[in-house]
Order: sequence, then structure tokens, then C-alpha cells
Amino acid sequence: MEISLTDNPEKQKHITIIGGGLAGCEAAWQAARRGVPVVLHEMKPEKYSPAHHLPGLAELVCSNSLRGISLDNAVGLLKEELRRCGSLIMEAAEATCVPAGGALAVDRQLFSDYVTEKINAHPLIRVEHGEVSQIPDEGPVIVASGPLTSDALAEALGRLTGDRLYFYDAIAPIVAADSLDMTKVFAASRYGKGDGDDYLNCPLNEEEYLRFVDELLKGEKVPARDFEKVVHFEGCMPVEVLAGRGVETLRFGPMKPVGLVDPRSGSEPHAVIQLRAENREKTMYNLVGFQTKLTYGEQRRIFRLIPGLEQVEFVRLGSMHRNTFINSPALLLPSQQLKNDPRIIFAGQITGVEGYVESAGSGFLAGLTGAALAQGQAAPLSPPETALGALMAHITNADAKHFQPMNVNYGLFPELPGRVKKKERRQKLAERALAALDEWKTVL
Repeated sequence: MEISLTDNPEKQKHITIIGGGLAGCEAAWQAARRGVPVVLHEMKPEKYSPAHHLPGLAELVCSNSLRGISLDNAVGLLKEELRRCGSLIMEAAEATCVPAGGALAVDRQLFSDYVTEKINAHPLIRVEHGEVSQIPDEGPVIVASGPLTSDALAEALGRLTGDRLYFYDAIAPIVAADSLDMTKVFAASRYGKGDGDDYLNCPLNEEEYLRFVDELLKGEKVPARDFEKVVHFEGCMPVEVLAGRGVETLRFGPMKPVGLVDPRSGSEPHAVIQLRAENREKTMYNLVGFQTKLTYGEQRRIFRLIPGLEQVEFVRLGSMHRNTFINSPALLLPSQQLKNDPRIIFAGQITGVEGYVESAGSGFLAGLTGAALAQGQAAPLSPPETALGALMAHITNADAKHFQPMNVNYGLFPELPGRVKKKERRQKLAERALAALDEWKTVL
């Protein structure tokens, strides 16, 4: 599938990229590799976001770990795809890595220095320092301003996107469907409304409920950074905060059992946790109303107390933090171009991809699209069987009403044909992805 990009290629002389993080730097590198001049805007060191401290480009602010390297994990596959495609971020990571067992971790300072030196040395890339508060009126533009986009630019983006811009990220955990214990979970909608399998339900008796509430209250929480100390709306209140309002609060909120009958007992449970399908294939389910500030370790421990989730695999864990991102399914084409102005391309965490590697992957594809736009060509869309393609398919084709940022995971990939043993599924998905990637690379 290809998308026509421009009616007037003569006007596109260079690409403007806003943001010198992983996505912006990867996009600049890929465009320049294809002979397209780039002006990369980075507001540091003139202005810093509340979370940034290093003066250079591509700063890792939350952790020095780029996560697992095994192809058994989708992020490991994504890294391998980027490496095979000549990613600057993967090159920098390999050059500055430090021992981390089965993970790819880097020296943050050396990593930033490496990317900064490469970008500054490229003859087709010009770096301009200073805050950008408006989107340029002409030429291809890649917006890669990140989850802590400055207030002035965020205001401009809000106008551009019709205010479909979210400034606070309240995320509930997502679990893999094939890891649920369906001997305890039942499918039903309240009062029998909708399709019978719109929701899956985990029933709790009174003892199970009281233990769960007690553990929520005792669980270790992630402290908010100073710039994240905001007042939560009632609709995105952390589940542990709700539990602290009284032992029965959750039973009258996200865990209310009203209108649900467990077919195994023939009666209404004391409490219930509902799971909503996260994708059309129903390979992933969201814990409805369970946004949380529990630490990742505590989420795994406490949520596995829920009947049916004892051995559950978490595709994404919950979090609540400041995070500027757009409603990509409503706004973007599969090429990450803005539907109502295809001259503008979004990349990185502002699109709703979660994680450093995912951000680099989004930037890689944005660089290809930007180069094609500048040269009057068509955007080469990555195959859906690849990690790159599966991630892009999700952020541009998910349910816009419930859209939340997402890490790459094997639940996003198209299903394999025929019957495949569960323990072989990831290996075969990775093999298919790399074969599709290698074929796609021949046309780049």
C-alpha cells in the first residue's frame, strides 16, 4: 500500500524536524541518508523540559535500559529490525552499551554524545537551538517534540489537531488473552447488553475482594515528580486512591457487580473486574478502570490475586504521568501524516508509542515518509507482519475512543495461519517479521 504525498514537489526543499530526542534524531538521520536536507530544531540548551538535564541530543531521561534483546520479546524484534535498517539509535546503543544481562543498556552520557556528534557532523543536517512555538507554514514538517512538549508548542498543536491532545496519561494494565484462566473468567456485558463477549469478567467473593483492597492500600506507589503533581479528574483516579476512600468504594465504582451474573454460580458476584478487548482480534484485554500508580512489581503481584489472572502475562503495565500525545487513530494516516494536512508528520511518543525503542522506530518511519514527501514520492509503509508495521497499525487504527499509549508487543501482530503451538508462536512471528522486513528493505 502506498500513499500519494505531494502535488507540488518543487516547494519541498528541506524537512523541518521539531525535537531532538530519539525520534527526531532517527528521522533526521534517515532523511539525510536519502539525500534530503534537514533542519533539526532542539530547544536545549536554551530551554529544558522539567525532566531533561543533559545538553545534547537523544537524552534518555527515565532509564538507561532499552529493554530486552531476545526475539522472544517484541521489543527485541523491533531492535533487530531497526538494526537491519541502519538505525542511528541502534548504532549508538551498540557503541555505548554497558553490561545488563539480557537487556540492552547504555551509558546515558556517552549515548547522547554519540548521537549528537553524528547528527552535527552530517553535511545535510543543520541543528538549530531554541524553542519552536509554531508549525512552519511550508514544506514537510516532522513533529517529534516528545511527551513533555513545551506549553507554547502544545497550544499550537492543540489548535492544529482540533484539541485532540492529551496532557496527562492515565493508563490501565493490559493483559494477554491467552494467559487468562478461562475456567474462572466469564464473558458477559451488564444486563446482557451488547455482544455477549464485549467484556470478560473476573468474579471475586467477599474474602477475595477484601484481601485485594487491603493489598492495593499497602502496595508501593511511584511518587510523582514535582512537575507531575496535578489534580486527577474523577474519571482517571488511581484505583488505589479510590480504595482509600472506603472499603466499599470500588464495589460501587470500577468493580461493581451489578447486572452481571456468573454462569457458574448462577448469582451476582460480590465484586467483579471487567476486561475490555484492546484490539479487534481480542488477543489483548484492558483492566477497565484500573489506572494506577503502583510500582510495576506491585502491579504484577497484586493484580495476580484476581481470580483468573493468577498466571497472567502483562502486555503493558499501568501508569499515571504527564504525557503529551495526540489521538493518532483519529488524526493520522498509516504513514503518520496528519489527515487534514499530510505535509505534517508526527513521530515518537507524541503519537502514542510508548518507550524509547518504539519512539526510535516511529522516527525511523517518519524519516522515510518525510524524505519521500520532499522528493515527491510515495511513503513506503512497513509490512504489518513486522514489529514496525504492527506498531504503526495499532497507533493509526486502534479504537480512537479508548486510545492510550502502547509499547510494542506480540499481541499487536497479525495472527499466524493455521494452528501454532503457544511456545512456538513468538519464534514464528519473529521469523515471519524478519523475512517480511528483508523483502521490504529492497524497495527502500
